[in-house]
Amino acid sequence: MKINFIGGGNMANAIIGGLKSNGFDMPSITVLELDAEKRAALAKDFNVQVTDTYADFDNTDVIVLAVKPQQLKEVCNQLGAILKSQLIVSIAAGVRSRDMSRWLNHYSAIVRVMPNTPAQIRAGVSALYAMPDVSEAQRMQAETILAAVGKTLWLDNEDKMDAVTAISGSGPAYVFYFIEALQEAGVQLGLGEEAASMLALQTFAGAGLLAAQSTVDIKTLRAQVTSKGGTTEQGILALESADIKNIMYQAAKAAADKSKQLGDQLGQ
Repeated sequence: MKINFIGGGNMANAIIGGLKSNGFDMPSITVLELDAEKRAALAKDFNVQVTDTYADFDNTDVIVLAVKPQQLKEVCNQLGAILKSQLIVSIAAGVRSRDMSRWLNHYSAIVRVMPNTPAQIRAGVSALYAMPDVSEAQRMQAETILAAVGKTLWLDNEDKMDAVTAISGSGPAYVFYFIEALQEAGVQLGLGEEAASMLALQTFAGAGLLAAQSTVDIKTLRAQVTSKGGTTEQGILALESADIKNIMYQAAKAAADKSKQLGDQLGQ
C-alpha cells in the first residue's frame, strides 16, 4: 500500500521507523512536512518521499494525520476536496472521528488512533476505533501501520477513547512519576542517586517484563512477592493505608474528564 503522512514529528518518525524495521517498501511512503530541515532528515533517515504540498494525496491508499490536534481542522479542510476512497488514520489526540468526518465533507473512511510514547522504541500500545464505513481491508491497513510500533487494541465504541487516553496515553507519565518517587525514596533511605536510579529503573523494567510474560495475573504476582510478616507486606500496608488505588483512580478519572473536555473544545 501507499501511505501519505501529514506531519513529520516524533510519532510519525516512530511509525515510519517501525515500518522500515518491518521491511516496508519505504519509497511507497510520502511525508508532507512544511519544515525543510525535517523533510531533509526524513528523506535521509528513512528513504521516504517528502513534499510540502498536497499534490500527490489523491494517489494513495492511506493518509495518516500526524499533526497537532489544533491543526487538524485546517488540514481536513485542505483534504476534503481530494478524497476518493483513501483511508484516513488520525493519531491526533482528542479529536473525535465524527468531527473529522464533518470537516471532511462527511467523509467516513476514518480510523481514530490513540498511540502512546513508548511507540518511539516499538514498545507502544495503540487503541483504534473505526467508523462503520471502514472496510475490513482498511482495518487491516490501519492495523499494519500501528502494529509497527507495538500492540494494538480495537475499540467497539469511540466513547471509550477517553478512558484509553487516561490509562495508556497518559499512563507513561504515571509510571515515570512512580519511578521518580522510588528513586527519591532510595536517596532518602541512604542510597546514592546513581544507585537509587539504577535500582528503581531496573525494578520497573523487570517487573513490567515479568508481568507481561507471566501466565498468572497481576494480583497473584504481587502476592508471590508479599511474604506474610515480611518487608514487602509492610510496604504494601503503607500503600493501602494511603489509599493509593483510589488515588490512581482519581488521577485516571481526571485525565479522562480532561480528554472529554478537550474533545468537546477541539470538535467545534
